[in-house]
Amino acid sequence: MAIQASEPSLTGRTKSQIEADLGATRERLAASVSELIDEVHPTRIKQRTVGRLKAAVQARRDDLHAYFFNVRGDVRTDHVVTLASVAAGTVTVLLTVRALLNRRRR
Repeated sequence: MAIQASEPSLTGRTKSQIEADLGATRERLAASVSELIDEVHPTRIKQRTVGRLKAAVQARRDDLHAYFFNVRGDVRTDHVVTLASVAAGTVTVLLTVRALLNRRRR
């Protein structure tokens, strides 16, 4: 004996209600599977990773720009002088070490 669409089943729901629930469940399952495939697909993993790296590099560039320029776009001379001093000191140390090593070899 088949259950009619208007007759309640043992659970108190009609056949059309059960079919609607099954359809909704099927759609949710299909969406979940699609999301899972999107999450683990190598191309999507690569795209997300590249996107994160690009965002990180851009953030560092913005930080560096903010270090050397103020909000109006003027050069922050105190920071430029500090960097130039560090660079000059580094070159001096390297040249001194190189000269000392060359003296030892003779």
